[in-house]
Amino acid sequence: MPIVEIHTDQYRVPLETPLSDSTHGEMSDFGLVVVRLVDERGQIGLGYTYTVNNIGTGAIWKIIDSDLVPLLQGADPGAIDTLWKKMWWRLHFVGRGGMASFAMAAVDIALWDLRGQRESLPLWRLLGGDSAEVPAYAGGIDLDLSVQGLCAQAEGFLDQGFHAIKMKVGRARLSEDVERVSAMRELLGPNFPLMADANMRWSTDQAIAAADALEKFNLFWLEEPIVPEDLAGHARLGRGTRVPIATGENLHSVHEFEHLMTYGHVDFPEPDAATLGGITPWIEVAKIAQDRGLPVTSHGIHDIHVHLLAGVPNASYLEVHGFGLERFLEQRLQLKDGKAIAPDSPGHGVALDLDGLRPFRQATGSSHD
Repeated sequence: MPIVEIHTDQYRVPLETPLSDSTHGEMSDFGLVVVRLVDERGQIGLGYTYTVNNIGTGAIWKIIDSDLVPLLQGADPGAIDTLWKKMWWRLHFVGRGGMASFAMAAVDIALWDLRGQRESLPLWRLLGGDSAEVPAYAGGIDLDLSVQGLCAQAEGFLDQGFHAIKMKVGRARLSEDVERVSAMRELLGPNFPLMADANMRWSTDQAIAAADALEKFNLFWLEEPIVPEDLAGHARLGRGTRVPIATGENLHSVHEFEHLMTYGHVDFPEPDAATLGGITPWIEVAKIAQDRGLPVTSHGIHDIHVHLLAGVPNASYLEVHGFGLERFLEQRLQLKDGKAIAPDSPGHGVALDLDGLRPFRQATGSSHD
């Protein structure tokens, strides 16, 4: 049954509370690109990707609407691998990552959602998972919070049932980061899983110095201490620090992850399906990591990633932070005893409140049949 309708939309959505990290500064809104694929039975596959501060949203939407839709019209949605390769090579000259991967991601997620519905299976079972439960951590985006505000946020996460928390580091002075991590460790206790995320703030030398200063706080991992494409820098981190390193949310191809694992260093590869090109390459990265004995984690879009982590044998923690999307979801992620529960409905189970999103829709949305 071929694809008979394709709907593409983009939205600029204000955040209810501004967020902050060491790279993006203050974040006041986000961009959202949504793709809906309809087959002959009227079944709909939903896919989406996002941008920070709405930067690049229109370009990503345009790539889908102008360059990918012609590939999809009348295509067999079950041929996901074939369609993914066609998208990759169609965009290869201007892509091999970047915004092309964001565009492909929205389409690929929609294709997998449609497959799950057609086979009446939740995505995590479709991928071979045997349990819907995934360990989850609360991802705080909190660099500009005071120490008191940071601890108050952490107490809120504990009240929500989280058994692991991530905080931001990368302040102007390393002593400030040490003070903040120390306060969190004192609040949470010595063995509570605590992660810290620098958002690529440091040079390699600065990252090694920061890891040395933070080692005594028993971090579960230090995330994105340097830019992800610096393979030599990551190799030095692996040799020069004892704090585990997580990175990868800013890598946008399988090849980049393979190079990082081969020539650099990472303890927790961190692919993001919404920026990597979708579920298809995310699973490939997870398999490469498994072959190297590495656990895989996630970034963003936890409503999709809970399925992916439940579907692979080398899953680590699921990052939970909605970036403002929760208020447009018909059903929010369920947590129990520090674990996220993947939905049992066919596909990924994400249903967006498109009526609620309508005030934030940009004028360029379109439909194809």
